[in-house]
Amino acid sequence: VIDTGTKQNILNSLLKRGFKLTVLPHTVTADELLSGGYDGVFLTNGPGDPKDNKHLIKVVAEIFGKLPIFGVCLGHQLTALAVGGNTVKLKYGHRGGNHPVKNLENDRIYITSQNHGYAVEACSLPKNAHVSFTNWNDQSVEGIIYDDNNAFTVQFHPEASNGPTDTSYMFDDLKAFIDAFKRAHAK
Repeated sequence: VIDTGTKQNILNSLLKRGFKLTVLPHTVTADELLSGGYDGVFLTNGPGDPKDNKHLIKVVAEIFGKLPIFGVCLGHQLTALAVGGNTVKLKYGHRGGNHPVKNLENDRIYITSQNHGYAVEACSLPKNAHVSFTNWNDQSVEGIIYDDNNAFTVQFHPEASNGPTDTSYMFDDLKAFIDAFKRAHAK
């Protein structure tokens, strides 16, 4: 877990699914991640303009495709920036516990908790990335799957404590995702 402002319920959600966690500071290097024996990387939420995190954007770019990545909120934005995407400041940020997002994979609407002022521009994403969730209110990007690069991200908070838990299943998806990566890369 790369901590850029993680909430306790992110850690609780991962622990509940049997993950053994190492929480690392935002100053971690790609070499530390790649040589640390980690099964995957979780990029947490955090404040501010994602473009101000030049160090972490570089780190994510260096580990991209080498370790499974799940990014939430700021982690979603940092991953997009790391692969050459762009983020923009929203006229009105998404704040609160009642934001509808549409899962484009299963055509379902989920109610989510959100707290951010920036969004990823869909048109800036590389060809190996596809939008998996959209905000039902303004059609902004709420989730991305990076085909063949072992990464997926969401803008909303699937760990929402005292909020909607419609998307908490994503932590189960992360567990299956990492297990499949380990099987595919077993020596």
